Amino acid sequence: MDRHLHIISFTVPYPVNYGGVFDIFHKIVALHKAGIKIHLHCFTQNNRRQPEIDKFCESIHYYPRKKGLAGASLTLPYIVSSRMDKSLWRKLEEDEYPVLIEGIHAAGWLTSGISPGRKVILRLHNVEQDYYRQLYLSTSSSLKKIYYHFETILLRKFEKFVAYQVDHIFAVSSRDAEKYKTLFEITNVEVLPVFTGFSNDTPPSGTGNFCLYHGNLSIPENEKAVAWLLQEVFSDAHIPVVIAGKNPSPILKQLIAKFDNARLITDPTKEIMHDLIAGAQCHVLPSFNNTGVKLKLINALFHGRHCIVNPAAVKGSGLEAACHIAHSPQQFIELTRQLFEQPLSDDELMSRKKILKDLFDEEKNCETLIRWIW
Repeated sequence: MDRHLHIISFTVPYPVNYGGVFDIFHKIVALHKAGIKIHLHCFTQNNRRQPEIDKFCESIHYYPRKKGLAGASLTLPYIVSSRMDKSLWRKLEEDEYPVLIEGIHAAGWLTSGISPGRKVILRLHNVEQDYYRQLYLSTSSSLKKIYYHFETILLRKFEKFVAYQVDHIFAVSSRDAEKYKTLFEITNVEVLPVFTGFSNDTPPSGTGNFCLYHGNLSIPENEKAVAWLLQEVFSDAHIPVVIAGKNPSPILKQLIAKFDNARLITDPTKEIMHDLIAGAQCHVLPSFNNTGVKLKLINALFHGRHCIVNPAAVKGSGLEAACHIAHSPQQFIELTRQLFEQPLSDDELMSRKKILKDLFDEEKNCETLIRWIW
């Protein structure tokens, strides 16, 4: 008998160009390969449709995300209220297929009430209240601070509500799973590693000739990380560092331009980003946000050489043993200098491959998901 599944995605999971989309897209591919008939529901701005995902789905339904005041609410987080659509609710009422909700953002349907016996699974991409709290602390904009503050308050209430509505919750890290268990006193939470599409990829041999930080540079946390790296780690170093990512602010561009050993690559294509990751000797990836999992780190571990991180970047990820962990700017400096001309050893490569294979075996992880849904 055919098994059908509704997936409600907070965004269109294509093109595959950032963390949450990686997980959703490659999960859809894995479920399709396992024979699951997928009915995908996704929210879009500017009516953006992607026929590339048609071949993996039985049906695809697009819903407009409301912008500005039209999507705002006094009782729900904006990331949720801007994705409320009654036509989606009516579509879900046409059958009793199980539902996989991708991200708290897409969980607004739960406020309409669930029919008894219907299986609902939540994929948690972050502990969103923590994420928005840390955005609040990272930004220097007064208006953004107000927005992030109220979003944090509303997310606390909404995440608690959702935690008691769903049958099971899959977190991307043990840290997030434990946080949900502690916050809401629930037990139906476990870790399901992100789906990446990486499988037999191998780090490059030899040595690179620069350090690399990459990410979405429009996110306050990432801008803060770049500023911290330049001012605390690379300010007195002769080691070249490349900063790559989309939408850097004028302020960040001006800051990077002050450092002779730093180079900015704005909005790199997928191919350029792949070449940068393969060409770097050290991936220097501090984080000031310890929720979720950092796909840029996973990408670097599959396709790059040495990865130097702080504890917040790897806490609860299972990747601690695959990285060099620095606890201070001085340790970042020392590790960067030590590793800059040192190839990955055979032992390091073997250890890393084992860690990545154990965590990101997508066939095994897909089977786990299917077992919980059915």
